[in-house]
Parts: sequence; structure tokens; C-alpha cells
Amino acid sequence: MKDFILNSIETASVTSRPALQQLQTAFGGTLPNIARAMSTSSVLIDSLVALFGKIHGGSFSEPQIQVVLLTDAVANRASWAVAFHSFLALQAGLASEDVEAIRNGRAPAEAKLGALSTLATALIEKRGHITEADGQDFLAQGFGRDHLLEVIAIVAASTITNYTASVTEPPLETEFQPYAWTAPSV
Repeated sequence: MKDFILNSIETASVTSRPALQQLQTAFGGTLPNIARAMSTSSVLIDSLVALFGKIHGGSFSEPQIQVVLLTDAVANRASWAVAFHSFLALQAGLASEDVEAIRNGRAPAEAKLGALSTLATALIEKRGHITEADGQDFLAQGFGRDHLLEVIAIVAASTITNYTASVTEPPLETEFQPYAWTAPSV
């Protein structure tokens, strides 16, 4: 549905403007097209901003968060989000080999990042019904049960943006175009 309006802060509803302002600040003055599309619903954009703040203030590093977000974008086949999170993952210091692995449906080689990616994939593909082994494999990498539950919050935020991107089909910004991605045929 490409007929969604990409609001600016000035054209968004009064109720969506504070969330857009927060996101613009968080992204260094840039307002991603996905946020502009989301602002059509203040409930959606406000929900994302609240969750976004919790996630980025949680116990995971930014590269770890980006592993989960990029993994989810691939699992959800969300092309806009894959490009966006490829860009952000590289900016956060994730190795280009790890970004490419995730974009190609594989886990990063480093054990902890691999465990994050594998758990995120399992949560998406199994709709939260992970097995005991899925959970134990994650915990075996030194993560706690609190971390496992925190990954669910990251997956929730990612799902909001992935689904919104799939529904609204925002154009890919110029700076993310080098990371354009098309889901493989099923």
C-alpha cells in the first residue's frame, strides 16, 4: 500500500509530533521514512518510541541490539528494515561479515552474537514458542533469563517496524540504498 503519507513533524497530527521529534533527535536530525509513515497513527508511533527507549537503555550493547533487529528484519522479510538495520549495524561497529551473514539468513560467527541471532530467528519463526533447547542454547553463551526476556522486547519493537514497512512500503532513503535487500523467493 504505497499510498501512505510520509508526514514531517509539521504535517503530522499534533499527537504524533512529540514521538517524531524524539526519533529525529535519536537519529541525529534525520527522520526515517518508516517513522514518518508510522506517524499516521499516534498509538503506533508512541508505542514504538516508548519501547525504543527501553531497548536502547537496556542491558545489551548497540551492536547486539542491531544483531537482533537485523535478524528479525530478515526473518520477517522486511526489505526496508533490512537495509536500515544493515546501515545501523555497520555504524554500531558490527563486522561487515556478520552483517552479510545475517542478511543471508546465517548467524554471526562469534558465539554470543550467533546466540542472539539464533534466538531472535527462533522467536520469529516459532511465534514465541521456542523449545527448551532454544532457550538453553542461548543461556549457555553466558546470557541470563532476564536477557532472554529482553530479547522479546527487541523482537516486539522490530516487529512493529517490520510490519509497518511491509504495509506502508516507504521509499528507501538514499543513505540506505547501498544496503537494499530483496527477500529470497520462498
